[in-house]
Amino acid sequence: MGAEKKWLFTLFLTTIFSILLLLLYSISVFSSPRLFPSQVQHGLHSPPAFAYYLFGGKGDKDRIFRLLLAVYHPRNRYLLQLGADASDEERYRLVLALKSVPAIRSFENVDVIGKPDRFSSMGSTHIAATLHAAAMLMKLDRGWDWFIALSALDYPLVTQDDLSHVFSSVRRDLNFIDHTSDLGWKEDQRVLPIVVDPGIYLARRTKIFHATQKRLMPDAFKVFTGSPWVVLSRSFLEFCLFGWDNLPRTLLMYFNNVMLSEESYFHSVICNSPEFKNTTINGDLRYMIWDSPPKTEPHFLNDSDYDQMAQSGAAFARQFQKDDPVLDMIDEKILKCGRNRAVPGAWCTGRRSWWVDPCSQWGDVNVLKPGPQAKKLEETILNLLDDWNSQSNQCT
Repeated sequence: MGAEKKWLFTLFLTTIFSILLLLLYSISVFSSPRLFPSQVQHGLHSPPAFAYYLFGGKGDKDRIFRLLLAVYHPRNRYLLQLGADASDEERYRLVLALKSVPAIRSFENVDVIGKPDRFSSMGSTHIAATLHAAAMLMKLDRGWDWFIALSALDYPLVTQDDLSHVFSSVRRDLNFIDHTSDLGWKEDQRVLPIVVDPGIYLARRTKIFHATQKRLMPDAFKVFTGSPWVVLSRSFLEFCLFGWDNLPRTLLMYFNNVMLSEESYFHSVICNSPEFKNTTINGDLRYMIWDSPPKTEPHFLNDSDYDQMAQSGAAFARQFQKDDPVLDMIDEKILKCGRNRAVPGAWCTGRRSWWVDPCSQWGDVNVLKPGPQAKKLEETILNLLDDWNSQSNQCT
């Protein structure tokens, strides 16, 4: 009888072990990525694609990775930068994190700047870094339509399927840039003072210098200002980088000595250019809460702001503390994604479960499936376009 029980126990263990092996094999089959990426199609008859420049500083590796997953789509192109104050080890760990995502490994549409220039958010080196990123993205990919810069403090309020769906009905030469020629208090506090950004010529110092004198307002061109957060068309950025007109370079030299020049450079270039001044949609598609008068940065958002934020019709929001619980609310209620996973879209075909990433398998990446937030963003875009169509001169 003892031998018979021992035999039955061995049979039971063998059966359990076989079932476990079968289960593990099934999971590996369902979660294994496609060996070859789906063909990405570009052009006017395909959904628009976006070039993202995601930047942060020392200690922002995890925030940049989370932000990337929140805005990731195989059709887009991404350039990531950890500032010069970050260590090479942190940049290396960011690259390792990217390699853990099957779609990023397969589509190879994410790059990390290995040797970033030092820049100051208060000085002109910020504009230089943005132009550098735009130039790199143009060299890396010829198919994208709009350029979007996001910092580690930003987060999306729509999926990429939502964004591409809504922008499919937008003319691809239009630029979303909040702007005005009414400088107000900025004239005396931002434009007239002369500053020097030492990041241009010093390897370590990034705090700007203030001159004792002020200069006159220019009369060769008109200064415009607005939100530094923009969505710029590829055609306009080509003009800024390779322009046949010398205007972009002239204004770059002028704004080299202007504090917070990212609030004025693109705005002044586009509004002083006859070719592009009527391609400006006066909105930045961001949700922010400011003091009055506004300080340098908006308030940090938290869970008490969620309802108003979700209903705002904005594409992005800022700014957030690292790992604030409201980010988890956005992931759960809007983006429908798990931690350390890309936001699922129509391109994701894997089985959704707690142990399988649905975006570890994919089908046609040119198909979109917009969600409820797309309608809110569409209403915002339509209102902005109505304002644009009602004015003959967009830059006043």
